[in-house]
Amino acid sequence: MMNIFDEVYLIPLFPLLGFLINGLARKVISKSLAGFIGSVVIFISFCLSVLVFINVSKEGFTTQNINYFSFINIDKLYIPFEFQIDQLTSLFLLIITGVGFLIHLYSTSYMKDESESSYARYFSYLNLFVFSMLLLVMGGNYVIMFMGWEGVGLCSYLLIGYWFKNNDFNNAAKKAFIMNRIGDFGFILGIFWLINAFGTTSYHNLFDAQTGILSSITEKNSTILTGISLLLFVGAMGKSAQIPLYTWLPDAMAGPTPVSALIHAATMVTAGIYMIARSNIIYSMSPFTMMVVAIIGLATAVFAAIIALKQNDIKKVLAYSTVSQLGYMFLGLGVGAYSAAVFHVMTHAFFKALLFLGAGSVIHAMSGEQDINKMGGLGKKMKITYVTFFIACLAIAGIPPFSGFFSKDEILGAAFSVSPVLYVIGVIGALLTAFYMFRLLSLTFAGKFRGTNEQLHHVHESPGRITFPLICLAVFSAIGGFVGIPEVFVKNGNKLADFLSPIFTDSNKILVAQTTSPQTEIILMAVSSILIIVVCIWAWNKFKRYDESVKTETALGKIIQNKFYVDELYDAIIVKPFKRLSKILSNIVERSGIDALVNGVGKGINYGSRQIRLLQSGFVGNYILLMVVGLVLLLIIQLLSK
Repeated sequence: MMNIFDEVYLIPLFPLLGFLINGLARKVISKSLAGFIGSVVIFISFCLSVLVFINVSKEGFTTQNINYFSFINIDKLYIPFEFQIDQLTSLFLLIITGVGFLIHLYSTSYMKDESESSYARYFSYLNLFVFSMLLLVMGGNYVIMFMGWEGVGLCSYLLIGYWFKNNDFNNAAKKAFIMNRIGDFGFILGIFWLINAFGTTSYHNLFDAQTGILSSITEKNSTILTGISLLLFVGAMGKSAQIPLYTWLPDAMAGPTPVSALIHAATMVTAGIYMIARSNIIYSMSPFTMMVVAIIGLATAVFAAIIALKQNDIKKVLAYSTVSQLGYMFLGLGVGAYSAAVFHVMTHAFFKALLFLGAGSVIHAMSGEQDINKMGGLGKKMKITYVTFFIACLAIAGIPPFSGFFSKDEILGAAFSVSPVLYVIGVIGALLTAFYMFRLLSLTFAGKFRGTNEQLHHVHESPGRITFPLICLAVFSAIGGFVGIPEVFVKNGNKLADFLSPIFTDSNKILVAQTTSPQTEIILMAVSSILIIVVCIWAWNKFKRYDESVKTETALGKIIQNKFYVDELYDAIIVKPFKRLSKILSNIVERSGIDALVNGVGKGINYGSRQIRLLQSGFVGNYILLMVVGLVLLLIIQLLSK
């Protein structure tokens, strides 16, 4: 019988093969075959991931470290190419391959109008994206993680700029790539510091209870761990779009809608959450960094939610929603609720993928229109899309018993145990989330149709390969939260926390346990749920009779609509000064300095050659004279040397 842990390399290998086949054969392969290959390799990886999850869930399971070969072996530095399979890895494998497969299946229909070579190219990039994310979560050390980390950064650039003939899309792709490089620089510095301090990057060495970090550093907030954790967090800020490195993510909407779903739900933006969860001991030993993580996460959650209130592009609303939800995950990590943050990663993957794919279904029906002010009344024409989108809105708003309620409430409860202020601000963010999501739902699906007659004639429900993934994700958005039922309702009900507990055992010993009473927890749940439901009803009723002709906008509304002019601020204080500096360096340093020096050497040699050439006159008398002069000079030199 096959030992699945001996074959785990097949999980990332199949998407890599799909990338190679579709990429190399893109000019000769048919659309149907390209879509089939691109989807089936992810499905096979999903099936293998299910087998891994089943084996990991068995009683008596121990973490599997699989060393394939020596990757770097220089003097005392040894970094193997290794995978580590444990509870955290297995959960992320299911999310990446499961949601990823549904997105691939959806894409086979959504991208059908592309040419054959572009269609195959799209699926090759998509497969490479999944491969890179799998490598990231399966890597047994930070170097292998970093390889996958850079891979998803590259794939985001390729997919955001997929329609490369549009220069605006290319600029969005470059923006994502450059802003991620800023975070990646901090991440790799953190890895270098780890190597310098501990001589290894392997998790099983760093986090071993007897020989790892805990045995060598006993004091909290040591300079080493604080520095390393902050540098690693800079990487997470870039990849998971936190203040101030968040502005690339809304612009990433330039890519095809399924790409947006993949980036926002199953890959890339969850990489930072995974990295900190994997590094939980480092962070638990650095309370200062955890405070920084919590504050930045909460600030991002509220700030992005405010911006989402006034966005009119359906994908931009969802993009800022992702930034906000990622902020909640970082809040969970910052208050030590690691399993709650991972829980929210899982539920968010379900409802955010559903929201983006539902938005794609709407855009498809509206002939490419993305302005929600020009929609309305689509619920009558697109019942499956409407119902599934509605379920996703209930889940992200945190209405019980949908999935988002359980994960978000667990994070808010942990925040309350640390500081009621964090809880109150977190609830405000949740109320903003409920408002902008039901504004989006109402403007899109309720009221009267506000588009053109041609669009109205074209509106219809999407085909089966688009609606089937919506239905699957809607089911998980509705019931997925039941794996984390709070203890106040069912004893031992939080199965996910129990499943992940071996990963966070040492951190839980380090952190001071701060809990709330069951009565307080129930009151907090009830208050936040009632407030959220009231806000949802208010937003729905406010916008279901929306009339664009009487629309007025306040000065504050315009500021929010323009995203607080953060992009313009970055452009003014960073981009333009660097462009001016580059022009100065180009004109003065490069052209007048380096180029002048290089060209001067060439001109000098040419001039000298021309002058020396004149000595070759062809007159014998001149040659004899030069010989005599030469002999005299040699004689003088000889005499002087004595």
